[in-house]
Amino acid sequence: MERLRVEIATPERVMLDEEVDMLEAPGALGEFGVLLGHVAFLTTLRHGEIRLFNQGRTRFIATSGGFAEVVDDKITLLLDTAEFAEEIDLDRAHRARERAESALKGLTFEHAEYHALEAALLRAITRISTAARSEE
Repeated sequence: MERLRVEIATPERVMLDEEVDMLEAPGALGEFGVLLGHVAFLTTLRHGEIRLFNQGRTRFIATSGGFAEVVDDKITLLLDTAEFAEEIDLDRAHRARERAESALKGLTFEHAEYHALEAALLRAITRISTAARSEE
């Protein structure tokens, strides 16, 4: 049976290069899924969870965004950051969330650091929720 080829890379490493049955990801305009025979497209990705479905197993990846390209039954994800659920240090993620929440108190959109802190908070929340998947 033919399957989808998935390649996932971050600036630090090639994270994955394997065949899967299906992939779901957080696109800029909403969640999307890719099955064999999907139309070619290119999109940006937002913070969220990528799900890889492979012979009855599901793997979860936390990402802070990047790009996705689908061409000829091959999916290439170029991600800013990415971690498999089982790689996430949950204590570190909780501390990052607390630091970001604390730093955001009292700030408004006009503060220069607001958007960077907001991104850090979203990254921490994504990491926490994805890490919980490794315990399921």
